[in-house]
Amino acid sequence: MALELSSLKKAVNSMEKAVEFSIKKEKECNIDNDEMNVITAGVIQNFEFTYELCWKFMKRWLEENISRDIVDGVPRNELFRRAAESKLIDEIEKWFEFHKARNKTSHIYDEEISKEVYIISKEFLPEAKLFLERIEEKND
Repeated sequence: MALELSSLKKAVNSMEKAVEFSIKKEKECNIDNDEMNVITAGVIQNFEFTYELCWKFMKRWLEENISRDIVDGVPRNELFRRAAESKLIDEIEKWFEFHKARNKTSHIYDEEISKEVYIISKEFLPEAKLFLERIEEKND
């Protein structure tokens, strides 16, 4: 059964726009700290939402196309391993890092953590786009 991917497509597209905008603003010399903080928060929020959709679609695809039993109750890291075995993702270690960063987002009251998650969020975008491309190819 084919999965309805429109929400994932919208999320990846929104994240791409947020990252592109943030990169454009970073290059401007006259951006103030408050404005950059708002932009950073927007990128991180897009990361949170897009990351959540990605792993949930990984799980759904594996349930529908491989077996519900292989993903029921498994830790997220094992889910990523199984997604890699099915060629939905390539670099498992990166997905482990994205998961750690996502866990940190509920505790972003520290500017250093926010900066770290912002950087990882930008690194996540190409991986999310690749995942979307792969799941579209395999979605039938």
